[in-house]
Amino acid sequence: MVLVYERHGTGPALVLLHGVGHRRQAWDAVVSRLAPHRDVILIDLPGHGESPPLKLAGRPVLDALLAEVTGLLDELALERPHVAGNSLGGRLALELGVTGRAATVTALSPAGFWRSYGEVRYDRAVFKIMDFAGARTQWLAPAISRSTAGRAMVYGAMVSRPSRISPEQALADMAAFVAAREARDLVISGMTNFSGSVPAGVPVMIGWGARDRLLFPGQARLAKALLPEARLVRLPRCGHVPMTDNPALVADVLLRGSGRV
Repeated sequence: MVLVYERHGTGPALVLLHGVGHRRQAWDAVVSRLAPHRDVILIDLPGHGESPPLKLAGRPVLDALLAEVTGLLDELALERPHVAGNSLGGRLALELGVTGRAATVTALSPAGFWRSYGEVRYDRAVFKIMDFAGARTQWLAPAISRSTAGRAMVYGAMVSRPSRISPEQALADMAAFVAAREARDLVISGMTNFSGSVPAGVPVMIGWGARDRLLFPGQARLAKALLPEARLVRLPRCGHVPMTDNPALVADVLLRGSGRV
């Protein structure tokens, strides 16, 4: 499989991984702030965006995703790039740190730190509601994306400032979410809690949106307990996908997490 990616800027390589149901353009709001300092590589995960479908071939879903991302790193001759991700992407970034393929890891609201099965059920219910709504309102998507109230309805669980998302981005994100349904279902049904150990020589920074309504901010305490050497950063007024809520803050976290500017 050849994953679709794009590359911007110069400097040390920084690979950015998006969340489930999203696409590489999730990072667009921060790219211009990163590109003067980093060789930024945006990836569409398998079954998302423009990349080919996710194929498990009998493997656990995380193993299948990691195999494809690692394959792209090999293709790009990136032995140990800096890696950052949001939600599912944050979990993959941590797993790449565990396997020694990341020089540093920055994870924004990473998946895999649920404190109870009730939190797992809640997240699955949120995605079911979003899936139901997305599939049945596709014909209304242009009108919804043009309205701040419409964007608030669609993005309510994901961002705290939907007005900062452009109508064009909202429309494309809605289409990408619906198109990624098969991969989304595989990821959501196959996700497990994080149990790995990141080597001591791999710095880890974890950022969590103070207004995250999907993976609750309290999960950051479990992440810190399991990764005691990690730096934990609170992202004020940010939701689950903080890149558009506060691009300057998120870019700063990504730069600090991947070494000094």
